[in-house]
Amino acid sequence: MAVLLTCHRLGKRFGAQELFSGFSLSLDEGERLGVIGPNGSGKSTLLRILAGIESADEGTVAIRKQTRLGYVPQDSTFPEGATVGTVIGGGLADLALPEEERAARVAVTLGRAGFTDPEASAASLSGGWKKRLAIAAEWVRQPDLLLLDEPTNHLDLEGVLWLERLLESAALACIVISHDRYFLENVATDVAEIARGYPDGMLQAKGGYSDFLEHRQAFFEAQARQQDSLASKVRREVEWLRRGPKARTGKSRARIQSAERLIGDLAEVTARNQTAVARIDFTGSDRRTKRLLAASGVTKSYAGRALFEGLNVVLGPGMRLGLVGANGSGKTTLLKLFAGELDPDAGTIERADVLQVVSFTQHRETLAPELTLKRALAPEGDSVIYRGRAQHVAGWAKRFLFRAEQLEQPVGSLSGGERARVFIARLMLRPADLLLLDEPTNDLDIPTLEVLEESLVDFPGALVLVTHDRYLLDRVSNAVLALDGDGLWGMYAEYSQWELAREQKKPSREPKAESAARTVANGQPRKKLGYLEQREWDGMEERILAAEERLAACEREMADPGVASDAAALQRHYAAEQEARAEVERLYSRWAELEAKLG
Repeated sequence: MAVLLTCHRLGKRFGAQELFSGFSLSLDEGERLGVIGPNGSGKSTLLRILAGIESADEGTVAIRKQTRLGYVPQDSTFPEGATVGTVIGGGLADLALPEEERAARVAVTLGRAGFTDPEASAASLSGGWKKRLAIAAEWVRQPDLLLLDEPTNHLDLEGVLWLERLLESAALACIVISHDRYFLENVATDVAEIARGYPDGMLQAKGGYSDFLEHRQAFFEAQARQQDSLASKVRREVEWLRRGPKARTGKSRARIQSAERLIGDLAEVTARNQTAVARIDFTGSDRRTKRLLAASGVTKSYAGRALFEGLNVVLGPGMRLGLVGANGSGKTTLLKLFAGELDPDAGTIERADVLQVVSFTQHRETLAPELTLKRALAPEGDSVIYRGRAQHVAGWAKRFLFRAEQLEQPVGSLSGGERARVFIARLMLRPADLLLLDEPTNDLDIPTLEVLEESLVDFPGALVLVTHDRYLLDRVSNAVLALDGDGLWGMYAEYSQWELAREQKKPSREPKAESAARTVANGQPRKKLGYLEQREWDGMEERILAAEERLAACEREMADPGVASDAAALQRHYAAEQEARAEVERLYSRWAELEAKLG
């Protein structure tokens, strides 16, 4: 494969702080490179350098001529008054295209991104749909190389799966910064980690995230053996030096210089082997109450639409409930009901006396940007009280990987991951019976995520977790509550069980009324269909699967660069895709009609 991009000996500093130095990489056509690394290691800066937005202090970046480049930053903004259609169309503004092809590309991209109303205001979209729109505005350009900075932030689980399918089916190369380990496993053909612990500032391995972990483990084991070997050599040389050579000959001077080099090499390897991670440990209240919160028959609607109806949940110590569903299905609303910030439309929520609830909000609104790090961590003095003991703010800051010189830095100038660590540090000071966590993983690096996971697993109280991080859900939750946003809900033992049930039952396309399966479960007899309708019902699942396969084939054909560059062919394939999509929708609609008759 031809090389699209090469970097050689890149380095970047901000004042006295060195972000990275001396690392190199290359990217071939079709390669998907996942980039990980600690917060503050320079991942986003690297992507801006590759996109041409910033310049490196040292080293070179070479991109193949006529390579079309796309870049999606972490936080995307749209022009005031922009609609979904104008944002996507704006991605083509600098391309000389016939009007027919321009219109076809916009229409195809709208469909592939899941937008049904091109006139919808971009500003009115949820965070997840804004992220989709930002990706779509670059995708419409049909880039050869796409740079994505934390694209799964703010996407719901369905959005993450959509992005995985999009990247896997595309004939393009991409570099994606992400902390979503399942996403990296499913999408990446290579994974690279930026960290000062590597000799060249970066370690890269072929394969997905699990392959990278094996490669990294082998590297650290080899580096540990090197450290042991150097330590032995240094001990021997130091003993020789202490004995004092009788004659300072040229040979002895050379050995002294060699010993000094060995000591320097040992110090360098030792420093690389030392890694720091945040120490996260939420404080439980040691409460013995078995029922901390009980929701019975809870119903809540928004804008005339039922989010969930008749919901029943009991939370006790040790209960770790994962909350899943599409954006807008009511996950954050349910957290607010549990916290007592909202009242249900029907049903009751009973809380234990003096229940201590600690909430982690998705957008961290409580952190004033002008506040210094010191005041954010210790609002009332130079120390904090953690588990009954006073601790100086400098030591508390160090626990979360902040340097002493950062204490007077405004919170608004911190990175997203650093602000997340500040928020966690504040929450850890509050004893809790119930933790409510709304997307706590946004902006956190993988080492911090791993520490967070351990803390949540060990938390003695109850917790409710909303996250798009499937690994975190699998690792932490011992029950999963799924919301479909149309009033229905279900309880599952684990995330994978819900995912399997969703694939089998297609809940997002089922009728709003209760399904026949649910009717049978309630002990009510199913109604019978006529002979012809029963035959149609029996073959419906097979017909739907075949129609979805045809739709998937049409989408793959449209992703072909040969088709995408031919306006007439693109129009034909788009018409075929729309016809296949309409057939899928028709079959699901008919399925709903038959399902309703059975009810």
